[in-house]
Formats: sequence, C-alpha cells, structure tokens
Amino acid sequence: MRRSFLKTAFVLAILPALHGAAWAQGTLRIGMTASDIPLTTGQTDNGGEGMRFMGYTVYDALINWDLSSATKPSDLVPGLALSWGLDPADAAKTKWVFKLRPDVKFHDGSAFTADSVVWNLDKLLKNDAPQFDQRQSAQGKSRIPAVASYRAVDPMTLEIVTKSPDATLPYQLAWILMSSPANWEKQGKSWDNVAKAPSGTGPWKLTSFVPRERAEMVPNPDYWDKPRVPKLDKLVLIPLPEANARVAALRSGQVDWIEAPAPDAAKSLTDAGFKIVMNAYPHNWTWHLSRVEGSPWNDIRIRKAANLAVDRDGMKELLAGMMIPAEGFYPPGHQWFGKPKFKLEYKPEEAKKLMKEAGYTPEKPLVTKILISPSGSGQMQPLPMNELVQQNLADIGIKIDFEVVEWNQLINIWRAGAKDPSARGATGMNYTYFIQDPFTGFIRHLQCDLAPPAGTNWGYYCDPEMDKLFGEVRNTFDPKAQTAILEKIHEKYVDDALFLMVTHDVNPRAMSAKVKGFVQAQNWFQDFSPISMDK
Repeated sequence: MRRSFLKTAFVLAILPALHGAAWAQGTLRIGMTASDIPLTTGQTDNGGEGMRFMGYTVYDALINWDLSSATKPSDLVPGLALSWGLDPADAAKTKWVFKLRPDVKFHDGSAFTADSVVWNLDKLLKNDAPQFDQRQSAQGKSRIPAVASYRAVDPMTLEIVTKSPDATLPYQLAWILMSSPANWEKQGKSWDNVAKAPSGTGPWKLTSFVPRERAEMVPNPDYWDKPRVPKLDKLVLIPLPEANARVAALRSGQVDWIEAPAPDAAKSLTDAGFKIVMNAYPHNWTWHLSRVEGSPWNDIRIRKAANLAVDRDGMKELLAGMMIPAEGFYPPGHQWFGKPKFKLEYKPEEAKKLMKEAGYTPEKPLVTKILISPSGSGQMQPLPMNELVQQNLADIGIKIDFEVVEWNQLINIWRAGAKDPSARGATGMNYTYFIQDPFTGFIRHLQCDLAPPAGTNWGYYCDPEMDKLFGEVRNTFDPKAQTAILEKIHEKYVDDALFLMVTHDVNPRAMSAKVKGFVQAQNWFQDFSPISMDK
C-alpha cells in the first residue's frame, strides 16, 4: 500500500469549493476527518466524530459529559436530567428514577418533558412506533442494551427499568440524544424533512447543510445552560477525509481548525504560526479480532505473537510523537489498568517462536484479511499506521491483506458482525474505541449475548469467565469495589491478548492562532461554546 492515497489534483479541486461566501468575524470553520456531514436527526452516524460535531452541539442527553477541564478526566454531569438514581424501594435494583430539568425548550419552542424522552426512546427501540427510525436506531439501540422498559411518571419524572441490575446505565444514556417530537410532527412526520430542519435542546442550532460539503450552525441564545451559550457567530463543518487535504485547507485559510493533522506536517504548521493542541484521553487504536470458527485469532499464540511484533516506538516516530504506545487496552497509569502479566513489548524473535509453534513462518506465513478505513473518527492516520503493522507482522509470518472501506461503511460492518457477508471473510478490523466507561470501554465488545444483532461484540468472543466479571461490574454500585473488578477485566484483556493493541491517541488538532478559548477536554467529545475568534 502506498504512503499517501491523496492525489494533488484532489487537493486543488477541493480548495476552491471551500471559498463560498465571505466569512463573518466570529466564524469557526472546521475540517473534519469524516467524508460526510453526520446524520442530523438526533442519533448521529460517523462514529464519535459525528457525536462530537452534530450530537452534543445540536442536542443534549439526559446525562452529559463535563468537558470543561483539560487537566482531569471527564465525568458525567446532569444534562436534561437534574438527578438520577435507583429507586430505594426497589429491592431488585433495576428501577431508576430521573428527575428532569424544568423549563427546557427545544429549538422549535416546544417543551421538553418526560413524554419527550419516552418518544425518543421509542424512535430507537420500538419498530412499530410511528416515529421509529431505522437509521437512528442503528446508531443508538446498541448503546442502551440494559433498558427493558420506561415510562413518564409525571411531566418531570422518568422511570427506566433495566433487564437486570446495571450500574453502567448512566453511561449508556449519555449516548442517547433528545430530538423534538413537535418538530417531527411539523415536518410531516418525515425524518428526511427533519434532517433539513432539526430541533434539539443543545447550544447550537443547525441552519443549513449540504451532504458531503458543509453544515452551518448558529448559537442557541435560549440554551438552558447560560454559561455554555456559544460565543461564536457561526460554526461551520466541512468534511475533509484526507489528512493532506485538511492541512492544505488550513494553510490556505479555507478552514481555521482541522482534526488529525498529517504528522509529517506538524513542524511546518507550528513554524508557520499554527497551534497544535493535544491531550491524553480515553481512546485506543486496535485491531478487533474475529473469534468465529476458523479464525486464526482463536489461537492465543498467534494473538500474542502479533502483539509482540508491533514496533510501537517506530509507530511513535511515524506519528511525530503524537501517540502513547499501548501497554494494554487502556493506557498506562489508568485506574483500571491492574497488573497484567503479558507485556506488550517489541520482541519479534519471541513472536517468531510463537508463530512457529502455531505452524507458521515468514517463509510459510499465515494469510488473512483485515478491514481498514482511509480515515474516520479517532482512526488517527489509518493508512500509514496499518502499513507499518502489516510490515511488522510479515516479519514474523503473518501476511495481511487489507480491504479498504469508507469509515461509515466500516461502522456498518462492525455492527453487522464478523459472520455477516459484509465482513467479506475478514478476520479482523482496525477499529478505534472510546473507552471512557465500563460499558463502552469493556462490556459491549466481548459480552456473549451482545454479539450482533443484539450488540457490537463484532468478533463473537464468548468466555463464561469474562461474562461473570461483566456481571459483577453491573451488580457493583460501590465505585471502589467496582474498580477492583474492572482491573481484573483489563488484566484478562491483556493476558489473553484479546485485541491487537497498538497505541492510544492524543487527539491532535491543528488550528489558526486566531482560535481562542478552546479547552481540550480529556474526552472524545469537546465543548465549542467557549471558543471565540480574533480578528
């Protein structure tokens, strides 16, 4: 595979399209890694980047993330729910009560109530509901597997019952965004119409968008969280999936901010006066391995050999230092890291011995296919990074054939599972993960009953010992006791080499010196409200 898949002609072609109208002072233009504008109706697509730019901008969840600090890990904070907790009268520990925030209005002026939440949950979970939307359900249903039932107790009180005790429910609900039932009615009960004129409760209002070209937002002056009413006049999103195209757009002044700048451009950008902002955050860069019958990754010797073959220091050099080498599924020093025995070190000779035991050598290699994307949310620089891994594995007797698919297509394959025809016989995929909480960080990847279509256990891994640990996490509501269990889970992730664990992202983004007030939270998501632009 080539180092760069970008044609000079593409750069020259894309830049004139970005000129558009004259830009008003106070407009921030962002070059995204996504190839399309994320779904605008509520539950976004395009992975975490979709949630970052079209989720927590236009919409709110019952429970939001605190994105105000660059120096401490993000935690959950009240969003559209003022408070939540288990019903003390429920001995089964499955009934949760949410007290909702009063006097919140959707962008169309309609009131947010408990009935609004029920309506939004129905649009994801009930196929026979008039407002059910398959596109949004595909994005949101797998995020809330704990939910068994829900009802409005009164206009400002919501009850949710889980299938079994589940201490991770608040984290799950942070992914579910609230769109306006009244607006759906107004738009002729058509989600296609809503996409052009969406209505959430968030700090930004979407004013226009053209698929694959641009989206524009303006502040919501009536936002319920007054300190987070945006300072900018306008926020503009422009899909630029190629790293070099993003850098060219920034240099030429077509955008003010780019996600994931090309590493080899970092020094020249800073020399030219641009800022590169980065921070540690809960995210990893992995290969998710198939465990279906016949997959070579069912052999722990092969999984361990692959993890010992990756030159992570070489990867760091490739990325101009913009990464944290993996020592596990979670970054070193994380509170859930524990004390795994298997060390993710660069030991190609030891890796070759394991491969020989498994029946393979560089002369008679194992041949298998891996799905990768050319760009995408959190994927960092997937083409050159995967090339390096491919070369490392070839040295020990694993010949990797790549199939490159567009990021949103890769997400759909991930949801469909390794057994689905869309996986095209691949035994792994390069998929990066937000690992902020126990459910999205651990459980959804490997729990037996969360294999597709029930969830996103893409590889169909199933281990009763791991499921037992997952059950203990869900039944443990004391944070200290829960942490001890999570350490055991992470130790098993590493000691069993359940993923090819390569690196942790530092979420680099490059921007004009005119951008002021941005605080890069230790989170996949970011708050654009405090940002302003110098003249």
